[in-house]
Amino acid sequence: MTDKLLNLTPALHLLIMGALVAMLPLCWVWLRNPKASMSRRVQVLTLVTLFITFDLVLFGAFTRLTDSGLGCPDWPGCYGHASPLGAQAAIAAEQMQMPDGPVTHTKAWIEMIHRYMAMAVGGLILTLAAFAGLRRWRGDTSVSLLWPTFTLLWVCVQGAFGALTVTMKLFPLIVTLHLMGGMVLLALLTMQVQRQRLASERSQAILIRPMLYAATLFGLLLLTVQVLLGGWVSTNYAVLACNTFPMCQNSWWPLMNFEQGFTFWRHLGVDANGQPLVFESLTAIHYVHRLAAYVVMLYLAWLGFALRRVRPMIPASNWLLACLVLQLFTGLSNVLLEWPLISAVMHTGGAAALVVVLVWMLTGARASHSTVLN
Repeated sequence: MTDKLLNLTPALHLLIMGALVAMLPLCWVWLRNPKASMSRRVQVLTLVTLFITFDLVLFGAFTRLTDSGLGCPDWPGCYGHASPLGAQAAIAAEQMQMPDGPVTHTKAWIEMIHRYMAMAVGGLILTLAAFAGLRRWRGDTSVSLLWPTFTLLWVCVQGAFGALTVTMKLFPLIVTLHLMGGMVLLALLTMQVQRQRLASERSQAILIRPMLYAATLFGLLLLTVQVLLGGWVSTNYAVLACNTFPMCQNSWWPLMNFEQGFTFWRHLGVDANGQPLVFESLTAIHYVHRLAAYVVMLYLAWLGFALRRVRPMIPASNWLLACLVLQLFTGLSNVLLEWPLISAVMHTGGAAALVVVLVWMLTGARASHSTVLN
């Protein structure tokens, strides 16, 4: 029993670390806005939480792309410690056995910083849910408990997937769903920021035609599929399976093994039977993502220009088009420049930015047949 209690020590230390990190933005918001109302402070805190969550998604991509996901191969601590400082001997021993393996001092710190940031985001979201409950308890019926509570539940699910990412040794499906979970978290926080902005400014949602609203919603659906495909490429390390553009391996239709490539329940680098993946399966994973990218980019480009007909939507449509340009250039550089780290991280960031922009549009708009286009 004593050993089991002692095993909780790293988890408690990590919770304390996450709480301390979360206190920094929380104190900044309260000190920065000493005379602001509670609703205004919560609005700023939600925006800050969105910003930190966006950074967490980028750092998660950096962790994955530097092969640091198993820098500390246990969870939640690092070889039973709250930080790599206490695990230096274990890390050095592992690195001595496998100098080019997944465990090094640098990778351990990258992985643990990612966990600290994740716990801080969880702490901030818990705080937002607590404030929402407090305001409703005080009689503020304008405050919705639904979205803060659902966001809190979602970040708990996301944390569970983060644990499974480590304990299941980078199982591709789990890692892909963990990435998608981060995008959903961004969407939930973006929606809350936009709803709070509309409430604080006492402004109405932008009226757009029902077909255009539906087209924007469909664009978000297409983007969701494409993010999942991109995550599947990244988690299977299939980016360089096609290192030419626009053709793949100097062919418009290279040899591909779709069945093996899109068997989802399997470990990294092997098929469902435990045999090594053939190269044609990686080609299929990459090329499907590339072909889908053509469709998604053309559709979202059309959507961006269509939304410019509604004057209040022009700033958001400019952001949408700018993110598409970023995705185009980072996607091409990943292929032609052999997957440079900064480009790969920015490609994930561009996808996250697209999610934020589309959700911002949808939350700030309302379908109406009486839309005035100018």
